[in-house]
Amino acid sequence: MRHLKWLSVLFIAVLVLSGCNGFTKGDSAKKDKQAEGEDGKVVLDFWTFWGSEIRRPVVEKIVEDFNKSQDKIEVKHTFVPWGDIWTKELASIAAGSPPDVVINDINATALRGEKKQAENLSKYLEKDDISGNFYEELWNATLYEGDSYGIPFNTDTRVLFYNKDAFKEAGLDPEQPPKTWDELWEFAEKLDVKNGDKYDRMGFYPLFGAGTDVWMLNADKVNFIDENDEVKINTPEKLDTLKWLKSWHDKYGDNNINSWQSQMESQQGNPFFSGDLGMLVQQPTFFTQIRDYAPDLNFGVALLPEKEPGNGNTSWGGGFVAEIPYGAKHPDESWEFIKYLTDKEAQEYWAVKNFDNVANKEAAETAAESDEFSEDGKMVYGLAVEAMPHTMLTPTPVVAPDFPTLINPEFDNVYLGKKTPEQALEDAEKKVQKLIDQNK
Repeated sequence: MRHLKWLSVLFIAVLVLSGCNGFTKGDSAKKDKQAEGEDGKVVLDFWTFWGSEIRRPVVEKIVEDFNKSQDKIEVKHTFVPWGDIWTKELASIAAGSPPDVVINDINATALRGEKKQAENLSKYLEKDDISGNFYEELWNATLYEGDSYGIPFNTDTRVLFYNKDAFKEAGLDPEQPPKTWDELWEFAEKLDVKNGDKYDRMGFYPLFGAGTDVWMLNADKVNFIDENDEVKINTPEKLDTLKWLKSWHDKYGDNNINSWQSQMESQQGNPFFSGDLGMLVQQPTFFTQIRDYAPDLNFGVALLPEKEPGNGNTSWGGGFVAEIPYGAKHPDESWEFIKYLTDKEAQEYWAVKNFDNVANKEAAETAAESDEFSEDGKMVYGLAVEAMPHTMLTPTPVVAPDFPTLINPEFDNVYLGKKTPEQALEDAEKKVQKLIDQNK
């Protein structure tokens, strides 16, 4: 979502669908015939949305390596486009012919467990407890009533990129990025180059690359709905954050913000590459754009600045899990493949070849030292690994799965000047509490 990440809203819309068309009994019968190969191997259908010229060969090499590693299971990779995969998966579950393994959104894992759209993995974890292989925050996001319904695969976080040459020009130490919100403002003021009502260079705008929710988590480390289903929207820390964000919006104004935002929609024309934007919050994978489109850029990376000294460098992340759809024909064999997919070797290969953050801690730490990365690549990936223990997720609450649609417009009302931060948070909390009461 723009603030709580649009991805969660997409998954919520998909999850509530029922009776979807597109799979028939004939499809199911055909799949049953294909479930056992001519050589007696169990054939698994593995669905992902990774069809790019970069990612598809990587996932298919992992599948090939798994198939060669044993003689009882053969995995076949099926690419299903991003906009279709989860709708088709739900339709296949309803038709009784789901894929054997699917890559799915981590933040909605508990919701799929509650709706019986994913298999409970507890019986496998009793025998093979691999939970300790992953970052705790990622693992906890897979749990519904204490049981896991998916195994973390890849993830992300948010870090601060900054232009070292712009720092030098503004009289700032390029080896000392801002550490607090106050320093962010101070550094931005020095980096700003104003030309009348316009800017030749903007120092920093916190909502480029990060939503309102990211900064609210950074401030108080509390989700909008906590683990006890208590609404935590209208709190002093979140109010301070919204006022702080509004001050940035007022500083630059709609015209400048919109102009810079439109430039950022072009990968090659990102104003950070040209030095027209001094600092930017982004995912670590943003490095691949720098590598490809601005290879000579002199930049640094840092943890998200903390609200005040000692408050912590909390960031936000998401990611994906490998799960067994409810009703899959070969769950035991699917589990064996998922273990391989999320173990160190496959995870490290994925991390290095895609420059992507992985959920397996040991694989991530090893990848950060890979000789396949440039020195800048090692710097960024190492910082990403450092950021993971400070990174929170926003799991979709079962009691209010679509609550972002209620609070995001309230944040927008503040930036548009239609409501005060106090009124917006009060209204957002009332709406979400009403939703929870209705659902319960």
